[in-house]
Amino acid sequence: MDGQPGDNGDAVARAFVEYYYNTFDASRGALAALYGDTSMLSFEGHAVAGAEEIGRKLSQLPFDQCRHSICTVDCQPSPSFPGSILVFVSGNLQLAGEEHQLRFSQMFQLVPNEQGSFFVQNDIFRLNYG
Repeated sequence: MDGQPGDNGDAVARAFVEYYYNTFDASRGALAALYGDTSMLSFEGHAVAGAEEIGRKLSQLPFDQCRHSICTVDCQPSPSFPGSILVFVSGNLQLAGEEHQLRFSQMFQLVPNEQGSFFVQNDIFRLNYG
């Protein structure tokens, strides 16, 4: 995910979403590398901060295997950090051994880093019941 000037935010968002959920489904502990020291995650209302703590939280979720199917990806530029992108995702989550899929929504704020790529500054995840 290169953050070069003139990049299409939609293309960056879609590439990020594909990478994030494929990695989550295969080896979610590896996701810590997408976060930074100032990153924050809110997962079902439980907040953690920093790449190490976020990686630990994701690795310790109470299921071993899952599969995400993405329904929508929306994005907008975010003026709070020049060059950053807000990404909103909705989809379904299938846990191994469970008959029914769970609906979820997730929001990311992708911020350019000094290496010309992006990191996840903010990440909010919620299951959608009802």
